Amino acid sequence: MEAVPVADSGKYIPASQRPDGTWRKPRRVREGYVPPEEVPVYENKFVKFFKSKPDLPPGLNADESDKSKQQQSKQDGELVGLSKSAKRNLKRKEKRKQQQECDGTAEADELSQTLQKTTIAGGSGNRNPSPLAAAASLQGDHEGAEKAKKVKNLKKKLRQIDELQQKLDSGEIKQATKEQLEKLSRRKQLMEELEDVELDL
Repeated sequence: MEAVPVADSGKYIPASQRPDGTWRKPRRVREGYVPPEEVPVYENKFVKFFKSKPDLPPGLNADESDKSKQQQSKQDGELVGLSKSAKRNLKRKEKRKQQQECDGTAEADELSQTLQKTTIAGGSGNRNPSPLAAAASLQGDHEGAEKAKKVKNLKKKLRQIDELQQKLDSGEIKQATKEQLEKLSRRKQLMEELEDVELDL
């Protein structure tokens, strides 16, 4: 709204209609009055300096920069609106997928070879085995898992005994404690136990 001079009594802002339909009264204003919407926004010297700087680096043509921006926008078209970390995570996911595809094909080849080698035993045609037979097979699987766990545990104990023996031989441990000596004396017993469990498998 601009103030309008009236001949005898100074400047007035004329009456105007509000959005709801009501009318504003005309307002008298001083000489030199500038309405708030026309007042320029204050800019300090740093803001003015950065606004006056060119957008492009010296020597770069505007056409070349437009082309590079278009290429970059095509590449990042699907990544618009994502943070840096989200973009990085997407790239990592894509790499993992590619690696899994490569590994997956190798695994699939191995599986197909093993499937070709395996045969189905007991072709009696009985598709619904009795509950007792199903329970026995589940129990057999459970026992096999327990034995595998025991083998792993025994191998771990033997590895620890070997490491302890190496430390004693190299002089890292000068004098073994009572518990360490007991552990070393159990080596033969653990070896026999491991052989027995492996034979049962």
